[in-house]
Amino acid sequence: MTKVYVGMSGGVDSSLSAALLIEQGYDVTGVYMKNWTTDLPGMKCPWADDLADAKRVAVNLGIDFKVFDFENEYKHKVVDYMIDEYKNGRTPNPDIMCNQEVKFKLFLVAAIEDGADMIATGHYARVEYGIWKMEDGESQLQSMPNSNSQIPIAKLKQAVDLNKDQTYFLYRVTGQALSKTLFPIGEFTKPDVRKMAAERGLSTAAKKDSQGICFVGQVGIRDFLSLYVDQKPGEIIDKKSGKVLGRHDGAIFYTLGQRHGLELGGGLPYYVVGKDMDKNEVYVTTDLNDGTLWKDTINLADVHWINQAPNAGKYQIRVRHRAPLTDATLSYDGDNVVLNLQNPERAIAAGQSVVIYDGEICLGGGIII
Repeated sequence: MTKVYVGMSGGVDSSLSAALLIEQGYDVTGVYMKNWTTDLPGMKCPWADDLADAKRVAVNLGIDFKVFDFENEYKHKVVDYMIDEYKNGRTPNPDIMCNQEVKFKLFLVAAIEDGADMIATGHYARVEYGIWKMEDGESQLQSMPNSNSQIPIAKLKQAVDLNKDQTYFLYRVTGQALSKTLFPIGEFTKPDVRKMAAERGLSTAAKKDSQGICFVGQVGIRDFLSLYVDQKPGEIIDKKSGKVLGRHDGAIFYTLGQRHGLELGGGLPYYVVGKDMDKNEVYVTTDLNDGTLWKDTINLADVHWINQAPNAGKYQIRVRHRAPLTDATLSYDGDNVVLNLQNPERAIAAGQSVVIYDGEICLGGGIII
């Protein structure tokens, strides 16, 4: 019997994932990953409640339950990374780094070392298994048995529920990790998941989804960063006229395209179109057609492919979670990727991820430079 360790966060998605795997005949163990336990001003960290919810479901399902403590590694790999990126004027995504470094690296390795054959999570995604058959210098997905000229692979595929699809956050996972991973709820919609959880009597069936930064719950990014960086007042400047329009409490807190939080008074709304971290200046405009706000060419560095790098050509890209897929032509510039967009995209900020798709298959992506 295949032994699967399920990452149980205390939410309905991972709870149902564990239940479904039991029904499918797997030997299931629940695992709570303790990544962040620090209380923040005005908010108590919910980790203890989440742990209790996960344990309650495990008891109800009659499965073994473990706690893996990754808090030190998480602080270094995810939190420090995020803070450093913001300090350098970029806009990172900590959830992507959490998946890359913790859930599909630390958790996977620890689970396998502890006796698991595979891991599972409650992500809305699917895995498509196959093999690369080397033929005329090209690689194609085949369904035939393995041979010396074929390499087993696992492809990342969009979830059935496109509104909840989480492949954007998973694009830095390796094909090797995916080959050891199950996504039990990838075939279902969120309403289906809640209904199925309720039918099975799971105590988390009606629990609200977590919001905000992956490790600080309801606390906003400005409030979180304020704990680690000193406020540094500076000027908000009209890009076109050079006129000083107001003051800010730190350029680090602003990102390209931002409208709210500028507090510049009446008239047309202003949008952030740039910032100088050395001068601690934020530049704004009321012109929604400002060229800084729109890009028809995106350059990506730190590129990661889940399996083999695709050939240059036409693909679809997603510039942020839940953004619609848009057509783009991919080419290479050394190790970097250049994307020429069919339609310009708004507020493309350095440090953000762009994820590349071929139909339903997520190929990988990179960091905007």
